[in-house]
Amino acid sequence: MVDASLRPLADRVRPRTLDEIVGQEALLGPGRPLRRAAESGRLHSMVLWGPPGVGKTTLALCLARAAGSEFVSMSAIHAGVKDVRAVAEAATKRLHADPAQSTVLFVDEVHRFNKSQQDALLPDVESGLLVLIGATTENPSFAINGALLSRARVYPLEPLGAGALARLLDHTLQDPERGLGGSDLTLEAGARHALIDAADGDGRRLLNLLEAAADLAEDGTLRGEQVAALVAGGRRRFDRRGDDFYDQISALHKSIRGSSPDAALYWLARLLDGGCDPRYVARRLVRVASEDVGNADPRALSLALDAATAYDRLGSPEGELALAQAVAYLAVAPKSNAVYQAFSAVQRRVQADPSHPVPVHLRNAPTALMKSLGHGQGYRYAHDEREAYAAGECYLPDALAGQRFYAPSDQGLEQRIGERLAHWRALDAASERQRHPPTSPPQQRAETGD
Repeated sequence: MVDASLRPLADRVRPRTLDEIVGQEALLGPGRPLRRAAESGRLHSMVLWGPPGVGKTTLALCLARAAGSEFVSMSAIHAGVKDVRAVAEAATKRLHADPAQSTVLFVDEVHRFNKSQQDALLPDVESGLLVLIGATTENPSFAINGALLSRARVYPLEPLGAGALARLLDHTLQDPERGLGGSDLTLEAGARHALIDAADGDGRRLLNLLEAAADLAEDGTLRGEQVAALVAGGRRRFDRRGDDFYDQISALHKSIRGSSPDAALYWLARLLDGGCDPRYVARRLVRVASEDVGNADPRALSLALDAATAYDRLGSPEGELALAQAVAYLAVAPKSNAVYQAFSAVQRRVQADPSHPVPVHLRNAPTALMKSLGHGQGYRYAHDEREAYAAGECYLPDALAGQRFYAPSDQGLEQRIGERLAHWRALDAASERQRHPPTSPPQQRAETGD
């Protein structure tokens, strides 16, 4: 066993009971789900889903202790089917010796288990022989076998707020047995704020930074500039392949769609601060320009493309300003998703319909044979028509004649587009009346007394 003085501070001050855990009040407060389960002594299989450093492993251990269960821990990175079966055999023997003795199997990074390893757990989890507590930073909906997931409840764990981090910091500084209470270390207010800010919701990171910074303290006092130098260059919580990444990209997109430049610029800064590839952001801005601004302001697409080009030319950090300019412009531009909606409707129609033939008058006729078959015959050249518009002409397949997909909004330029379409449709209607005038009812001869 490693000497206690050599163990990392984060491991030494690990909570031993549920009451010592900071944060996660939504799960552990009075009457909340996991508190009730632990106090009843009847744990159920679960998946603890959350970012690093929020106490997933600690929570699992404290739950098992509170319920009086045997706690067995394994890492999905190193364990295999053989290890799972060995745990099940030991649990069976334990039950034979004491029918009231349950076994909690904690699997760290449970998303790393492959399908065969997860399937090996199913019978023993379903029978209740093992209470599975899995921990993962990945979205369980995508990372865990559906059959196993259906037998476990998912509990999301949130990053630790500033208040919870402050309580953890104070406890560590005051605990003389396991923390730094006997070291006479004091923190200036600047150092305290810098540590909490740099931890970014991660309790383990907070304690690791505190342990490293303690060696820099002069005369037993840790100052803000010392902590700042220690954490310089560190990134905030961000996972290029995980939910933080997609959640922040989603927040950026929705802030632009919601016409909030302040929020949009905030999420852009968060993404760049977290290490997101600016070129990925640039591609998303081009998408936003078409999907959410569209023809309400066609300049938005050009500006988004120009911002992407500017970044490619300048790189970071100079090119990031061009992305910020595009974000702000897109956020305040008039919005329309009419083209996006129309194209989606057309795609669905194309997939659902048979392959309608091109109307004969619209077909290409480069050869004499094609002309003899009537290809192109009757086509009206729009430029030769009044207002350069062939009123009454149909360009859709016959089966879709009269179908409308594009409905311009009343935002920005698209309002004028809508007015122009309405004018053309009025011309179509007038042309139709000229070709097929309404039949007048026969005149009735007035009756006379003759």
